[in-house]
Amino acid sequence: MVRAGQTVSQVVLHMSVAFGVMYAMTGSIAFGGIAALVEPICNVALLPLHDRLWDKLKLAYERRPAESNVPCVSPASRRVLTQYAEGAHGARG
Repeated sequence: MVRAGQTVSQVVLHMSVAFGVMYAMTGSIAFGGIAALVEPICNVALLPLHDRLWDKLKLAYERRPAESNVPCVSPASRRVLTQYAEGAHGARG
């Protein structure tokens, strides 16, 4: 029951925002009403595609080799960082 109330609340919120923005931009109740109806329809159509895309990206990220989990680090930089971490950088004192 709570989940249904939450869903209805989200739909009403989306429709209200769509109506309010379009009404503020155009001053037309008709255009506001059209936007309030079209926006939820677009969400219903596009959100599953959006979720599927993110699921694929997550799966691709999880399948990468462990050493490549650090983005934007070249192999040469990784060697330098590894040597530094292991103490091969020389003692300063």
